[in-house]
Amino acid sequence: MNAIPPLLDHLVLATPDLGATVAEFARRTGVTPVPGGVHLGLGTRNHLVGLGGRSYLEILGPDPEQPGPTGPRPFGVDQLPRPTVLTWAISPPDLDEAVARARERGHDPGPVRPMSRRTPDGTLLRWRLTDAGPGDAPGLLPFLIDWGDSRHPAASGLPVTPLLAVSASAPAPKELHAPLTALGTSLSLTTGPTALSFTVATPNGPVTFD
Repeated sequence: MNAIPPLLDHLVLATPDLGATVAEFARRTGVTPVPGGVHLGLGTRNHLVGLGGRSYLEILGPDPEQPGPTGPRPFGVDQLPRPTVLTWAISPPDLDEAVARARERGHDPGPVRPMSRRTPDGTLLRWRLTDAGPGDAPGLLPFLIDWGDSRHPAASGLPVTPLLAVSASAPAPKELHAPLTALGTSLSLTTGPTALSFTVATPNGPVTFD
């Protein structure tokens, strides 16, 4: 099985303290993530690192400069006990066709919805995405994303830590093979507690995050 999932768009490292996690990433890797932008109205912001090609890492956490959102922040960042690799995204050539095909194959990726964020230079990025769908092992099945006419984050001159591998464990990994296939991707899976991890090449040598 591929060490890097086909169609990988980005990985999400969520944290209750964005500043501390960015500093720790820089300490461990020797590479400093750059500000990505603000998710207006959701109470979060992110920092980004390229993973090579058209893939990147999103480090996402609460934005202290925004007022508290009316609902929970994305990925439940306020309740996380520590920085955690929570989920991943794939970018199929045609989002709507990929959703329809997955449903025909027995997996519903969930509804497609629009989102946006504003970059530090004021550019508004807009994209569409799905959720993983109900009943799935949290985070182990990817959500789908389509950047439309917006500039892809990996094409914005990010510092890069080349991705070496993505892997996961699940109590019943065989149950994830069919939905992953329905989505046109794959993931290295072992038996164990639900968890997602990745390894990058850095000036300090290979570093793994989970």
